[in-house]
Amino acid sequence: MVDRAELETLLDGLLQPQTFKDYGPNGLQVEGRRAVRHVVSGVTASLAFIDEAIAAGADTLLVHHGLFWRGQDGRLTGWLKARVARLMAHDINLFAYHLPLDAHAQFGNNAQLGVQLGLVADGRFGEQALGFIGPAVDGSLNTWAERIGKTLGRAPVCVPGDGRPLHRVAWCTGGAQGYFEAAIAAGADAFLTGEISEPQAHLARETGVAFLACGHHATERYGAPAVAGHVAAQLGLEHQFIDVPNPA
Repeated sequence: MVDRAELETLLDGLLQPQTFKDYGPNGLQVEGRRAVRHVVSGVTASLAFIDEAIAAGADTLLVHHGLFWRGQDGRLTGWLKARVARLMAHDINLFAYHLPLDAHAQFGNNAQLGVQLGLVADGRFGEQALGFIGPAVDGSLNTWAERIGKTLGRAPVCVPGDGRPLHRVAWCTGGAQGYFEAAIAAGADAFLTGEISEPQAHLARETGVAFLACGHHATERYGAPAVAGHVAAQLGLEHQFIDVPNPA
């Protein structure tokens, strides 16, 4: 058991949220009990995730997608009220780290996705240096797409570009399709992210750089449990990861 403040200090020290310009608040979003024993990590603080964590005996949650985002009007109504009410009724802490969790060089979403796919970054690119780039593990796009499908449990949407051999692969998890041009400028032969929008298909065809959309949720399942597992081991806490499937 540790005091919540000790956990908060360790998480903020590890992820450095103050160094990022983000879409919402990072860190402790809902304050629950002070005594922390059992941390449950997940991708998103959905009601389904909160309920599964309660059933598992959690007193503290750590997620990538929290409850509060820029542009909300601040009223606790509807789905947001339901999530907050459930947390407060069970006196559960909610920690959420968005871009800091993407960016961390060892435990972040991008770093951990690289571990899953056998990629090692030797450079960074894009706004706030969120994108990772490194040598390809296979020169064939078809083999690469098969590897992604087997690892993530879903086939990627692939726009093959000009079919060039893959020497350099860039990646940025989640909704980072807007980083495609920066990946091209960084020298990538293929770019992997979670989602695709209409412009990226044209850019892939016209620049020759392959684009692979591998699922927002699917690419971001690895950072939160890596961070939570690391801090739990340091503090002697129980930790488990709960994955609520999402087709997006």
